[in-house]
Amino acid sequence: MEDFDEENNIIWAKRLERSGCHVIYGLIGLKIHCKTILVVRREEDQIRRYVHLGTGNYNDFTAKLYTDYGYFTCRDAFGADISALFNLLTGYAKEPKWKKLAVAPGNLRQFFIKSIENEIKLAQKGQKAKIIAKMNALVDEEIIEKLYEASGAGVEVILIIRGVCCLRSGIKGQSKNIKILSIVGTFLEHSRIYYFHDGGEKRYYLSSADWMPRNLDRRVETLFPIGSDSLKKKLEDMFDLTFRDTVKTRIQNPNGTYTRLVQKDLPILESQIEFHRQAKKTAKKKIEAQSLMG
Repeated sequence: MEDFDEENNIIWAKRLERSGCHVIYGLIGLKIHCKTILVVRREEDQIRRYVHLGTGNYNDFTAKLYTDYGYFTCRDAFGADISALFNLLTGYAKEPKWKKLAVAPGNLRQFFIKSIENEIKLAQKGQKAKIIAKMNALVDEEIIEKLYEASGAGVEVILIIRGVCCLRSGIKGQSKNIKILSIVGTFLEHSRIYYFHDGGEKRYYLSSADWMPRNLDRRVETLFPIGSDSLKKKLEDMFDLTFRDTVKTRIQNPNGTYTRLVQKDLPILESQIEFHRQAKKTAKKKIEAQSLMG
């Protein structure tokens, strides 16, 4: 939860404790910023674990204002990882070897560095190399230096940063292969999505973490892969639609200022409005399908 929600968190924790729930307040010195839910159910002759992982807070107020992504699964590997994560947070176990997750402050920074370095190596071999990242803010010095190195090696880097960005794009000899966009619209862009081309494997990840020291070193954060082709396609379409936004997109200049994107020959398109329209259309179809089933 965010800082402004801490008082509300305490109120809910007390209510849960009074009702008989066991509430764990976290680890000393580390803020828990990951967004995870684990539900364990006995079903017929087996125990099944249901997992939800998200990029945004479980907050009914901000859910109406923020754009976020979530992943719901009962795959065993995710269930094992989230069970291990909760055991770690409650002090019942040491950090395991993760099957699917990368977790801060343990191995998440290392995961990002290695992923960027892999794109650099591919570019140096003459192969296509590309990184796309969407987040709230980019201020981590080590990540920024690696992205500059990637640009110099020929990696195409596209960053969608809503807020603070300490990297400067489009500078000859330093960041000419980096493009930075910012979209500020009706809803607060809050999702963290990371894409690495990886020789054509097209690896997509969602995370609770921005590229900031506090997220990578001083908070408990999670990053998780999106494996199915259909879900990868959804994220690919999301990026494609975002890049076609001709209303709210601003592009960073080498001096750090931003200029509104002007595309006179393209149709007017505001990505948030289009995403909202698509979501309403999908919801309507589900309601109609449920009504037909009785």
